[in-house]
Amino acid sequence: MALGLLKGLGVTWKTMWQPAVTVPYPHVKEAPPTRARGVIALKEENCTVCMLCARQCPDWCIYIEGYKDKAPPRREGGKPRTVQKLDRFDIDYSLCMYCGICVEVCPFDALFWSPEYEYSEVKIADLLHDKTKLGEWMETVPEPPPLEAGAEARKGAKK
Repeated sequence: MALGLLKGLGVTWKTMWQPAVTVPYPHVKEAPPTRARGVIALKEENCTVCMLCARQCPDWCIYIEGYKDKAPPRREGGKPRTVQKLDRFDIDYSLCMYCGICVEVCPFDALFWSPEYEYSEVKIADLLHDKTKLGEWMETVPEPPPLEAGAEARKGAKK
């Protein structure tokens, strides 16, 4: 019993004199790893208000509202078409569990992972971020890795 205690104290004594492995966070900031999951960014022009992300979200933290609008015909002589326009796109980060299902299920590449991780708020109600704030994070989204040889780019993918 004493031998085990002495071994444990020996390990403690050795590690006491080694430099710290962690970084004092607020003063020294490490760069997040590439493709890190931080916050979800929205590319508004790609969103078609299909509601797939909101329906698949296990936490129900995505709120979407849209309206129908008339768009010009695709070709001359055609009739005007009806398109969905995005009116509201909010994510409540106080509820979000960062599972990424919304990013994976979006068929139009409107949602992306941003490595931004410093977005804490004093009041929990301020964690409801709207489409303007989500759009600002699109600037921090890294470029996707290059395609493998022989692969074709998906139509409408982020460039």
